[in-house]
Amino acid sequence: MKTVNDFNFSGQKALIRVDFNVPLDDKFNVTDDTRIRAALPTINKILKDGGAVVLMSHLGRPKEGPTDKYSLKHVVNHLSKLLNKPVKFASDCIGDVAANASKELMAGEVLLLENLRFYKEEEKGDEAFADKLAKNGTFYVNDAFGTAHRAHASTAVIAKFFPQNKCFGFVMSGELESVDKVLNKSEKPFTAIMGGAKVSDKILILEQLINKADNIIIGGGMAFTFVKAQGGQIGKSLVEEDKLQTALNILEDAKKKGINIYIPVDAVVADNFANDANKQTMDIKSIPNGWMGLDIGPKTEKMYADVIANSKTILWNGPMGVFEMSSFEHGTKSVADAIVVATKNGAFSLIGGGDSVAAINKYELGEEVSYVSTGGGALLEYIESGSLPGVDAIVK
Repeated sequence: MKTVNDFNFSGQKALIRVDFNVPLDDKFNVTDDTRIRAALPTINKILKDGGAVVLMSHLGRPKEGPTDKYSLKHVVNHLSKLLNKPVKFASDCIGDVAANASKELMAGEVLLLENLRFYKEEEKGDEAFADKLAKNGTFYVNDAFGTAHRAHASTAVIAKFFPQNKCFGFVMSGELESVDKVLNKSEKPFTAIMGGAKVSDKILILEQLINKADNIIIGGGMAFTFVKAQGGQIGKSLVEEDKLQTALNILEDAKKKGINIYIPVDAVVADNFANDANKQTMDIKSIPNGWMGLDIGPKTEKMYADVIANSKTILWNGPMGVFEMSSFEHGTKSVADAIVVATKNGAFSLIGGGDSVAAINKYELGEEVSYVSTGGGALLEYIESGSLPGVDAIVK
């Protein structure tokens, strides 16, 4: 795997695909710069070598071409402060505007191109569009793991115009090394913690994990599909009626392969989907009509903490309950705390998927685990299929 560490960028104009798809407030201030900060080591390495940097990214989902609210110009000042140097901006990502700005760029300077998705050709993976983008640099670096699962022009097609001069940035290489460590080089026991709302979103990943993990912990809304499939009463808890047999098939497959699947034994239930709802804790298989499960209960918390404590490799994707509400966050927080303890005791822990990352950041535990993934969908797809278009474009 070739990374920016394998090259000297002196005299090069590195065209870096970054993921600056960051949230902005109503005054266009960046409210979470995690993704921008993640790209800084790659940018600074190239600048230190004596290279110039041309950055390209998308922002949001513009439908009808250029739209002010989706312009990357709103990111320039924030990026300049983080880099401690002025960042130039091109009001287009192709054509004369971009070409002239790139051409005039000197060593040690940084240029940010306008939103790639202002052109429909980006998402279509258009080769002619990729060729125009390629004119902005002499070396291509992909450092946008969060978009690597999409076969877009800037992630999967452009690399062919840089047959020798292409590599991964530190974000991409770190993500790939972490996933590889979990899936292919995991120290046993390997525990995968799967949460979230729906079994349907996790079928493919569960099928893969049954072949790799020793323990699979189930939480969140998807747990109730497993409970009902086994004959439990779940009140008005979230359930996918059309996935009951799928849940049974997963349990049967795991049993045949000697994999332990842990399903909650108790739940915190409420009479309404609201933070101030009446709530109580009860057996998860005996939830009465009119009540819904919104978090795992204390017995389940202890059971899960014990499994996690005895693990050497941990993958966490998905919360245990509606952690956005303070009344129903305890289960998710308990799992996060258990992972931190296991990590301190020598386990390797990978946190991936939007809600898991949001939870670990909410509890300010990001520095206490081994790796926090920046790419939710990309991480899941990589685990499911073992490859991504944006990865294959560099390594093949």
